[in-house]
Amino acid sequence: MSATDRRTAIKGILAGTLTLGVPADLLALAETKEELKSNPNMLKGKINHSVARWCFKDFDIETLCVEAKKIGITGIDLVGPQDWPILKKHNLTSTMCNGAELNLVDGFNDPKFHEQLIKNYTEMIPLVAEAGYKNLICFSGNRRGKTDEEGWNNCVLGLQKLIPLAEKYQVTLVMELLNSKINHKDYQCDRTYWGVELVKRVNSKNFKLLYDIYHMQIDEGDVIRTINENYTHIAHYHTGGVPGRNEIDETQELNYSAIMKAIAQTGFTGFVGQEFIPKQKDKIASLKKAIAICDI
Repeated sequence: MSATDRRTAIKGILAGTLTLGVPADLLALAETKEELKSNPNMLKGKINHSVARWCFKDFDIETLCVEAKKIGITGIDLVGPQDWPILKKHNLTSTMCNGAELNLVDGFNDPKFHEQLIKNYTEMIPLVAEAGYKNLICFSGNRRGKTDEEGWNNCVLGLQKLIPLAEKYQVTLVMELLNSKINHKDYQCDRTYWGVELVKRVNSKNFKLLYDIYHMQIDEGDVIRTINENYTHIAHYHTGGVPGRNEIDETQELNYSAIMKAIAQTGFTGFVGQEFIPKQKDKIASLKKAIAICDI
């Protein structure tokens, strides 16, 4: 069967599965992988690749989708409902949805924000599910003098009001780990232990962590062992060169190939999102190189 015939056949199969309620992200991933079979630069398939929209804001979303697909990327991170139709047009998935959060500093660790957060997430969770997506980002917010215990208790109080809805729609709320040393001063969910303890207290398969490798290298290091010990609580990963949050190549200190091998060995089937800010003039070339580094 020719490459064209094979793509036509797979599209027919995928179209038929839509009526069976198969999630859109799985359909997009399957079709993109099928298309890559005819590409001599086909990726190895051990890592599912995505890219953070905001890091490539010099490109309109349509252009980013086109370039991402050429590389073998199957999803775009941090895209809200307004751009989901464009992703669907290009058979890409919204791998980490956003749009319900207030911002990075006002989060679930403070009850004064709960009313608005619960309203926002109650409206967004069904939209994520209806689009066929799985992950919706959330944030702890800044400490503002709160102890760990106060932060945990407040987050649980707010999140547990949303968990039944998340479970009903099979959407996972994913709290991002951010460094508080350089980029996000005073952010509370700034260590893996803090996030993992919160996951345990919420006690639902629909609440997990976004382990940002860049952020956690800054605040705690010991990346591979931390992943090996806590991978069951992690739904998504982000990359970024340390220091600087730029390219993940030889200009920075992390061995991303080794980290990807460790992630793959845990049996992880989610996405690894490239979330670095390119310094090089050819930003797409930087993205392509990053994918090659992570394609173990």
